[in-house]
Amino acid sequence: MKVGHSLCLAALSLAILTACNKAPDDSNEKDTIKQSAVTESTQIAAPVAKKIPHEMTIHGDTRIDNYYWMRDDERKDAAVIAHLNAENAYVESKLAHTQTLQNTLFEELKERIEKDDDTVPTKKGDYYYFSQTRGDDEYPVYVRSQDSQGEGKQVILNVNELAKNHDYFAVTGLAVSPNGNLLAYGEDTVSRRIYTIKVKDLTTGKMLTESLEGTEGDVVWANDNKTFYYIKKDLQTLLGYQVYRHTLGTPQADDELVYEEKNTSYYTGIYKSKDQQEIYISHGSTSASGVSVIDANDVKAMPKRFIEREAGLEYDIQKLGDWYYIVTNLNAVNFQLMKVHRDKAHDKTNWQTVIAGRDKVKFEGIELFNNHLVYEEREMGQTRITIRDLRNQQEQIVAFNDPTYMVFSYGNSELDNPNLRVYYSSMTTPGSSYDINLESGEKTLLKQRTVLGDFNPSNYTSERIYVTARDGVDVPVSLVYRKDKFKKDGSNPLMQYGYGSYGATMDPSFSSSRLSLLDRAFVFAIAHIRGSQMLGRPWYEDGKLLHKQNTFNDFVDVTKSLAAQKYADKDNVFAMGGSAGGLLMGAVVNQAPELYKGVIAAVPFVDVVTTMLDDSLPLTTNEYDEWGNPNDKVYYDYMLSYSPYDQVKKQAYPNMLVTTGLHDSQVQYFEPAKWVAKLREYKTDDNLLLFKTDMEAGHGGASGRFKSLQDTALYYAFMLDLADIEK
Repeated sequence: MKVGHSLCLAALSLAILTACNKAPDDSNEKDTIKQSAVTESTQIAAPVAKKIPHEMTIHGDTRIDNYYWMRDDERKDAAVIAHLNAENAYVESKLAHTQTLQNTLFEELKERIEKDDDTVPTKKGDYYYFSQTRGDDEYPVYVRSQDSQGEGKQVILNVNELAKNHDYFAVTGLAVSPNGNLLAYGEDTVSRRIYTIKVKDLTTGKMLTESLEGTEGDVVWANDNKTFYYIKKDLQTLLGYQVYRHTLGTPQADDELVYEEKNTSYYTGIYKSKDQQEIYISHGSTSASGVSVIDANDVKAMPKRFIEREAGLEYDIQKLGDWYYIVTNLNAVNFQLMKVHRDKAHDKTNWQTVIAGRDKVKFEGIELFNNHLVYEEREMGQTRITIRDLRNQQEQIVAFNDPTYMVFSYGNSELDNPNLRVYYSSMTTPGSSYDINLESGEKTLLKQRTVLGDFNPSNYTSERIYVTARDGVDVPVSLVYRKDKFKKDGSNPLMQYGYGSYGATMDPSFSSSRLSLLDRAFVFAIAHIRGSQMLGRPWYEDGKLLHKQNTFNDFVDVTKSLAAQKYADKDNVFAMGGSAGGLLMGAVVNQAPELYKGVIAAVPFVDVVTTMLDDSLPLTTNEYDEWGNPNDKVYYDYMLSYSPYDQVKKQAYPNMLVTTGLHDSQVQYFEPAKWVAKLREYKTDDNLLLFKTDMEAGHGGASGRFKSLQDTALYYAFMLDLADIEK
């Protein structure tokens, strides 16, 4: 899906979230609390959910779902709320003895974070934009200045002030009008990712009367400074499908519908060309994409298709002068770069190859400048950035030294900027912003995120290894550990993370929170399993639809290999995944439960068949190309074979911590709620099965940079306790 070029996107995406819970200082008080908690834990039994059979029949097959009653779209049903609260109380009782450890971890996590911090300013129009965090503030303050040094600083939005009376608060899509006088943004106070658009006059500091409900939150301004475009959501499916044009000072009811997406398999996005002359509506499914174009200077213009959409054809466009540059899979499985003159753009036969597709290299994206083309590729799992001078076609590669890392461009809003801005991180290098001179290739470090405390990067080592899966395919694995704590003798506990869906590649990057595991002798591993695009587009295709089992096999085979190679103590292996990675966890504990001491499944997508049969739920119809449409028996049978909820069986399961948010817009809370209830019914062991619901949050968890660290502390305490690591 195309990410909108909203203001300060980098600042938002690079923020480190954290949380706050002061431990008692007196050791006697701690002992008292711990003892009372232990006593309490013996008195609370695991909640047993009632069973109300619900029959579902399709393709001549009838499934009985005894826990279907847990679905409450209004989130008000007393029985459901009571059950979730009982599960939360059970978590508290069973982990009460870890409270001191949780507090210790929380303080560790929090104390590594610089309280007073500024992001690197990025230029857009006449101003430099950045964000600031101060003291114990949970949220950023968005700021602009007249130069890159912060002269003439102006606060444009203080999120802390906006969030004062809300348990949850998020802003998105900050967009300043072309003349720099108005700021539009979206706010969400529920964590349902349904945003209300507000507008602030930056010349007076006053809010305008605008309050546009039920939106995606992103705004793109027309060039008249009083008209903007936004996307409205279907409030049932939460799919953004309508693009409206709004004129300041008029009611939302009068807004003009300029585009409506009729195909429910497509997501809709909006963004603006770098030269500010065109507005783009992006159409993206998991297997096809396209663009419609609006003249940014004509507030009565209607969108026109760049080309007609085609099944299986993906492309994205950027504009430089009279030429469009097109990243596309046309005749190129791993994508290629093409260009076409605007007068001939609408016929693919006129598209000219600029950089041809290759079998072993995934073409990932571009940045355009007046005289330079910057492109990103991925080879053997590693991103490579190349700068091409469009005047003489000479190239230079931007080099980095870590064995495994993440790098991407951001904040490059100006065609005439002499530098390319990139963000760089590795598993041992904190996030770093660089300017790279387009002419010389010289790198200038603008800022590296500060890690407070005794952090020394030389204490840690990262590796990239390959594990041969059962079908002979080599799976990349990124590893990091603390040198003086790692023995490679099979004695180190291991936490293995995976995702493996939607072509999303989880690049290895730095985490200050992760140090709390590494410093306690944990090895951390990312399994770059099929379903991502780590090794190109075929790597994704081989982990979706009727090949999904490869994702699970890869993860399991990585675990076995890491234990065999002595990276891990086979009796102290932990696994973690969230969302579609939670599906991975669910499949793995059904298929290979004996490999894991503990598993954390965050906001897990586990009721695959039932969800994908219900087109009223968010993210169903637009994901048929990812999972398959179970209305087709072939896909029904295959999805049923791995769906975690449907495949729960009478067997021993590892210790498990499952989390959700009541207001989750991506994976509805009732999926993990039902799954845990069924696991309780079937599992034959006495291992922990814990289910925690954040009653105030959604898919992304708690808002605020410190509050969210409480979840991290909980996860780590769960693992450390099971690994018999007390401090």
